[in-house]
Amino acid sequence: MADVTLCNKTPINTKEELYALLNDKSGKQYYQQMKELEVDGDALWATIRKSMKSRLKTWLEICAHCGMCADSCFLYLANDKDPKQVPSYKIQSTLGEIVKKKGQVDNEFMRHVMDVAWSKCTCCNRCGMYCPFGIDMGIMFSYLRGLCFTQGFVPWEMKIGSGMHRVFRAQMDVTTEDWVDTCEWMCEEYEEDWPGLEIPVDKEDADIIYTVNAREPKHYPEDLAEAAVLFHLAGENWTVPSEGWEETSLAMFAGDWEGCKLQVESVYDAITRLRPKRMVVTECGHAYRATVIEGPYWAGRKSGQPPVETLHYVEWVAEALRTGKIKIDPAKKIKEPVTYQDSCNYIRNAGLGDIAREIMSYMAEDFREMKPSREHNFCCGGGGGFNGIGYYREQRNKGLIVKRDQILETGAKLVITPCHNCWDAIRDLEEVFKVGIRWSFLKPLLIEMAIVPEHLKVREEEEEA
Repeated sequence: MADVTLCNKTPINTKEELYALLNDKSGKQYYQQMKELEVDGDALWATIRKSMKSRLKTWLEICAHCGMCADSCFLYLANDKDPKQVPSYKIQSTLGEIVKKKGQVDNEFMRHVMDVAWSKCTCCNRCGMYCPFGIDMGIMFSYLRGLCFTQGFVPWEMKIGSGMHRVFRAQMDVTTEDWVDTCEWMCEEYEEDWPGLEIPVDKEDADIIYTVNAREPKHYPEDLAEAAVLFHLAGENWTVPSEGWEETSLAMFAGDWEGCKLQVESVYDAITRLRPKRMVVTECGHAYRATVIEGPYWAGRKSGQPPVETLHYVEWVAEALRTGKIKIDPAKKIKEPVTYQDSCNYIRNAGLGDIAREIMSYMAEDFREMKPSREHNFCCGGGGGFNGIGYYREQRNKGLIVKRDQILETGAKLVITPCHNCWDAIRDLEEVFKVGIRWSFLKPLLIEMAIVPEHLKVREEEEEA
């Protein structure tokens, strides 16, 4: 059967298609139908001939099979150094085979490729740091995911995520009305403690446009309120857009490159419309990568840059602390041992390791580095969509072992995680292994220890009223 009801080669573009897939709980019918999905080998080979440029061809050909990438991979280490988890083997036995066979592969092989592409790699790019030829396996696996997507061999949750971006321009079904209502609701909830608190929507010519992860308005609206409080404390002239507020890209995790383009263009359109001086991205690593690192190329921007200067949230926090816009009460600094999870997507892709340590110097009295750390740090175990794919939950949980051991070796019980995927992975790590750790974004910790200027404090008569 060339095209089936739920599992097919066609991207989701309507609410009806999206909700039909959502109603298939855990993708039971979807994965059953996938077993009958025909591979269009000619179309697959045509896609490769059109899109596989000299860099990818060279990387496939020059791999020396030296194995230096092996120990760099947390999944290789977590799986008792299984040779089939060596990054070079994983890509050569999947993408390499598809190219050798000129796309003439069968259903069973493509289901195997899907398993490897989404359960044996998070595209964390760590292995690329240790390859003597500079082969970037993250890019190669991203490309492989794209090939899988064109043929319909993509995990159920990723097909849904791609559809969400195409229909709602967000990874979750949050409408413009939902988003604006949530902004207003959070101001109302926090105004008693923070008089004058605002979340300005569609303010033109602001200094900062703030963009977020859709999980925040959908599940963690307090995160949005906490960002507002910190901008309030810092005296920032800021805004959020009513449309184009979502930074993340499950389309990127799914390999849906057209969906990626649609998503990032919605953000860039908001920038063009509101003319801010800078953009600040929330505490999310892949959101930063999708909009700042990869996004300009998806959108066809020859400069390779977003329309305005863009900062990850850690950069804004460091700047606010450095310039005194936010001041820390020394008595409220974190006294207990604390460690920091470096997000792959802004540490390795953007080099923000020093910025993270600068923040820790303001916030913590007993900061303890994981070993290794900075750009050498291991993936949290949940990146690249791994957190959200129930089909591969067992493999994901095993992958968490490396991060668990890294954290325990520091002796810290508190882990600061300025990234949604890292936050989720470490939360789940505690749920699975019960090792007694806690985890937190930067925002709530900063609010607890920040000195509130006199003009922003609640007046006594307001408290009595």
